[in-house]
Amino acid sequence: MIVLFLTGEQFHLLPAVTALIGATALLVWIRPDIEEMIEAVDWTTVVFFIALFICVGAIQEVGLISLIADLIGNRRRSSLTLAPEVARDDMREQIRKKIKNDDLYEGCRVAFRNNYQSVKLYFMCGLPTETDEDVLEIVGAIAPVVSPGTIVIDCSTVSAATARQAASILSEKGCGFLDCPVSGGTEGARQGTLSIMAGGAAEDLEKARPVLEAMGRSVVHMGPAGLGQAAKATNQVMVAGINQAVTEALAFGRSQGLPVDALVAALSEGAAGNWFLSHRGLTMIEGRYPLGFKIRLHQKDLAICADMASDKGARLPLVEMTRIHYERLMSRGLGDHDISALFVLKKELFPEQEE
Repeated sequence: MIVLFLTGEQFHLLPAVTALIGATALLVWIRPDIEEMIEAVDWTTVVFFIALFICVGAIQEVGLISLIADLIGNRRRSSLTLAPEVARDDMREQIRKKIKNDDLYEGCRVAFRNNYQSVKLYFMCGLPTETDEDVLEIVGAIAPVVSPGTIVIDCSTVSAATARQAASILSEKGCGFLDCPVSGGTEGARQGTLSIMAGGAAEDLEKARPVLEAMGRSVVHMGPAGLGQAAKATNQVMVAGINQAVTEALAFGRSQGLPVDALVAALSEGAAGNWFLSHRGLTMIEGRYPLGFKIRLHQKDLAICADMASDKGARLPLVEMTRIHYERLMSRGLGDHDISALFVLKKELFPEQEE
């Protein structure tokens, strides 16, 4: 779990001065020969450490370790911050490496710097091991330290019930909550063209919109907390169906001796055309599965969909079938492959074609 903190608040000097005085007192206590040190001091170094203490003091009020602080322009501060006290120890280094190499990092910073509202945002972005319990654990850790008016944005994929529970916990603290799962795969994340489905109060979404629009091309308000996750679950059911249809149809067409290039081109322009066919059709025929969304992650999401349907007394046959197929692929060590690797099973329906 990654927890990011962004703020557009005015920069306050009191914490900085406090930190500087404390550091000076500590230095005098450690080095009684301070006068001799002053005479030989490198003032360039002094200026550097003063600036460092100002930065540290500026963020000590929230107890977070700043990864970046922009103190330029309108005396405002725009920072993207990792909160390690609410991130599990074994994830911290992985999180830092991920953020440092993420184009979204700069996009969010700039977007929020240009949105001069006094509002705090916590971003919770899921790692692959994420569960509903992880989200509630993080929310429980955040709740005691956030101030009223803070908005927590969860970009994980969890159940709608978990989102509503998280919103309820934070509401007691006077904080807003937005469940903002995304769709678009690694391509969308890399290009900033994700589709974001948002649940929560409309006024909270409008405050967070400038940052969300740095991540996605589409930000749609679905309704109250939990409905963002409900929309994402619907998306994942649809993705399962498209995957099943495209992989099975292409395996069938291939078995009929059709020229695959021409087949994909023809189908893409008709009623059967879709993004998955256009972007994954040829590659799966060639035995390549460029990563967009991992099988094991879709498997996790489909389990959430099945549970949500069960809560309504229903079953989802398509989801159940896809989960069985994914389990078979994972048992072959393909869990980290793109979901288009379902074609591995579909082409086995036509054994003569493989000879």
